[in-house]
Amino acid sequence: MNQRNSPTDSLKQPVRRATSQPWFDRLARLGYAAKGLVYFLVGFLAAQAAFGTGGRTTDSRGALTTIVTQPFGKFLLFVVTIGIIGYVLLRISQTILDPEHAGEKMDAKGISRRLGYAFSALAYSGLALTAIKLIIGAGGSSGNATEDWTARFLAQPFGQWLVGLAGVIVIGIGFSYLYEAYKAKFRRHLKLSQMSQAEQTWAVRLGRFGIAARGIVFAIIGIFLIQAAKQSDASQAKGFGEALAILAQQPFGPWLLGIVALGLIAYGIYSLVEARYRQIVR
Repeated sequence: MNQRNSPTDSLKQPVRRATSQPWFDRLARLGYAAKGLVYFLVGFLAAQAAFGTGGRTTDSRGALTTIVTQPFGKFLLFVVTIGIIGYVLLRISQTILDPEHAGEKMDAKGISRRLGYAFSALAYSGLALTAIKLIIGAGGSSGNATEDWTARFLAQPFGQWLVGLAGVIVIGIGFSYLYEAYKAKFRRHLKLSQMSQAEQTWAVRLGRFGIAARGIVFAIIGIFLIQAAKQSDASQAKGFGEALAILAQQPFGPWLLGIVALGLIAYGIYSLVEARYRQIVR
């Protein structure tokens, strides 16, 4: 009896050969480092805003703009862009190869994991494109990408349902991050045998704090997507930077924003740990 192959089986062999090359490992690790730098800057700018020393609440695109305005900024942004492209390639390979075998049973959890890899690749592809535009002087997107995409979906048949579903999914992602932070499941992705006990301890602390901070921000984004769906108003949708700004507007706002901002800084540092010790797709 012939075994039915998945749609990605024909792609697995060439992708597996590519991911086994030393250049892919280095490029993927540069990707984690670039991601870490972006999150560190987002958190650092938000922390400055929270503590009244300047800064602003912004997203990853704002972080890229900050990089390009520094001395030798275009060169640094070029290196970061190469890293982001490496991260996109890693996510694509994870989507195809399913290294954790999350989608083999094709259950809800497995499918959502692989879809998560795919959407991550898409999101970081957009970020890489923004970085390239900044390098060549074409300028990045100055609008709210979340609002733009929400408006496009609302214009479609059953648009409100689609946006509402997206909001529920994003909230689910946020809570999954909080659960991951609580259980410290991210430890299984690290080469623990190569780390000292102190390095393991700090990696877990940074990972928990950082991933929990991301979970809070994603939950806020999801709540406002549901609000946009209910009112059929794309302007209600909020992106990452706006979600941080909303925290600052709450009672004890500077404290809330400051804690989340420090969490994002912690996540940026944890991503640098991943750049060194993460188990890359084989």
